[in-house]
Amino acid sequence: MSGLLMPKADDATMSRRLDIVAALQAIVPGEGVVDATNAMRVFESDALTAYRQLPLVVVLPQTVAQVSRVLKYCHENNVKVVPRGSGTSLSGGALPLEDAVLLVMSRFNQILEIDYPNRVAVVQPGVTNLGITNAVQHEGFYYAPDPSSQIACSIGGNVAENSGGVHCLKYGLTANNVLGLEMVLITGEVIRLGGKHLDSEGYDLLGLMTGSEGLLGVVTEVTVRILQKPTTARALMVGFPTSEEAGQCVADIIAAGIIPGGMEMMDRPAIHAAEDFVHAGYPLDVEALLIIELDGPVVEVDHLISMVETIARQNGATTCVISQSEEERMTFWAGRKAAFPAVGRISPDYLCMDGTIPRKELPKVLAGMRELSEKYGLRVANVFHAGDGNLHPLILYDANIPEELHKAEDFGADILRLCVKVGGVLTGEHGVGVEKRELMPEMFNEIDLNQQIRVKCAFDDKHLLNPGKVFPQLHRCAELGRMHVHRGQVPFPDIPRF
Repeated sequence: MSGLLMPKADDATMSRRLDIVAALQAIVPGEGVVDATNAMRVFESDALTAYRQLPLVVVLPQTVAQVSRVLKYCHENNVKVVPRGSGTSLSGGALPLEDAVLLVMSRFNQILEIDYPNRVAVVQPGVTNLGITNAVQHEGFYYAPDPSSQIACSIGGNVAENSGGVHCLKYGLTANNVLGLEMVLITGEVIRLGGKHLDSEGYDLLGLMTGSEGLLGVVTEVTVRILQKPTTARALMVGFPTSEEAGQCVADIIAAGIIPGGMEMMDRPAIHAAEDFVHAGYPLDVEALLIIELDGPVVEVDHLISMVETIARQNGATTCVISQSEEERMTFWAGRKAAFPAVGRISPDYLCMDGTIPRKELPKVLAGMRELSEKYGLRVANVFHAGDGNLHPLILYDANIPEELHKAEDFGADILRLCVKVGGVLTGEHGVGVEKRELMPEMFNEIDLNQQIRVKCAFDDKHLLNPGKVFPQLHRCAELGRMHVHRGQVPFPDIPRF
C-alpha cells in the first residue's frame, strides 16, 4: 500500500472478529453482512486506487434503525467504523481499515420526496448525484453541483467531501445546495439538522457536517435545493497559445463582473487526450482551452457572449467557437466530462490532485507545475475549474516501474505546497482523506489542528469514526491541553501515534 502509514490494527478487535461479525449479522440479516475475503475485495479501495486494504467486515444496512444499532454496537464495543458511499473518493476518504467495520450506504438509494413549491428534494445518501436531476428534469428543474463522477457518486459522499463540479462557480458547492440532514452519531443517536427552510437557527452544524469526511457521523437523509433550468445556456470553446493567456482571460472575465455558469480549462495534454477519446472538435494547435458557459434569459446570454468573446480576443485567443445548438453545447462539455478516463488511455496510472488557488495566481502555479514536471520526470495534464481556481492536475506514472508512485506522490505534494504558498488551500472538493493528511501542517499550525480535533471529540470521543483520515497525528480528547504524566506513564499508552 505504497508508503502510506495507517493506524496499527487493534489486536483485541482482530481477535474478536467472529463475534463482531455474528453480532452485525443479527442486526443486518440476510446478505447485509459480507465477511468472505474474496467478496470484500470489491471494497478494498476507493477511487484513489494506489492504496488498498481489506476491511474487517462489510455491512450494508437498509434502514436508519440498522445504522443506529450498528454504530451503537461499535461504540459500546470499541470497534472502528469507516463510512462509505459509492467509493468514488479521490482522496482515500473511504479507504478501509483492517480492524474497522466498513459501513456501506449504497442501499439507501431512494428519493423520498420532491417538493416543487419549496424547490427541494429529500433523498437517501445512496442516490447518485445525477439521479436527482434525472428525477426532476421533466418539470424543468435540476440539481446544480455536478462533479465529473456525477453518474456514479452518491449524495452522501458529496456531503462528506463538499463536492463541486463545473457549475459550482455560479451555483455553489454542495454546502450551498444542502438544506437539511438526518444523521446518526457514533452512539447510535439519530439527529436532524436544518430542513426545508432556508437558514437554520443556532450554530451552523449543517455547515460543519458538510465536508466532514465521515469523521463526525453517518448521513442517512439529505434535503437538497433544486433549481429551475435557465431559459437558455450557450457555451464558448476558446483556444489560447499559452496557459498564461488563458489564465489571464479567466481573471479578466470575473473582473468584468461576469459570473459564467461554468468556466473550465484544459492544457495541451488534456486537450489531446479528450479529443482522441470523445472527438468533441477541440482545437489541437493550442496550449490551453477554455470552455465558458453562460446561462439565463436569451438577451442577457447573447450580450454576455459578446463581452466574453471580446475579452478572450484581447487576451490572445486564436480560436473561438460559440455553440449554436444544445447538441453542440453538450458536445463541448463531453470532452471535459470525460477528461479523467481519457487521460487514463494515455498513461497506465495517474494521480488526480485537488487544490485551490486565488485566480490571479493561475499563471504562476501553472508555470510552477511545469518546472516540477521536469524535476520529477513525470508528465502532468491539467483539467480544472478555472473560474474558482480549483485545480485538478493529473500526474501520469506507471505503477509497474519501481518508485514511480512515490515520485508521483512527492510531485503532488509539491503542487499542493505551491497552492498553499500562493494563498490557496489543500483541497477544493476532493477532501483531505489520507492523500493530503500529512500536508495539513503546511496550512494549519498545531493550535489550529487541535481545535479541529476538539470538534471531532465532541462528536466521537473514542475516535472510532474513520480513524487515520484528515489529521496527521492522532490525539485522544484527554490529550488536548490537559495531558498528565503520572510516574512516567502517559495516558492511553495504546493510542497509535503515527
